[in-house]
Amino acid sequence: MADVSRLMRRAFARRLSGSPITFNEARALVYIGRNQGLRQIDLAELLEIQPIQLARLIDRLAELKLVERLPVPGDRRAYHIHLLSAAGEVLASFEKVASAIRKEAFADLSAEQLNALLDGLTHIRNNLNQR
Repeated sequence: MADVSRLMRRAFARRLSGSPITFNEARALVYIGRNQGLRQIDLAELLEIQPIQLARLIDRLAELKLVERLPVPGDRRAYHIHLLSAAGEVLASFEKVASAIRKEAFADLSAEQLNALLDGLTHIRNNLNQR
């Protein structure tokens, strides 16, 4: 599973070459899209990176006018991260790339094999999330 994940990330990063957005910035942007309004510290935990590293990624995404930080009421050190409208187009382009990579990765698998694979992975994830 780790090898497949690494190879899929590598394929995505290759297809991002020439883009003003790095792979790590893209990854952060996708997670923000899935978790609108998440606190910056919680996003760092989800991405499994240090908060200072995330702060730099968010700074860069804010410079590109893709995200904004909004203060958390009652905690002047914490921020909620939100997508800006320009991020929608960027995320749509990422999804096209990801879809092409999935198509390539799943080539020659029957619908039955693909369903079994996805069901198995979902089951594994659910088992691990319960612990």
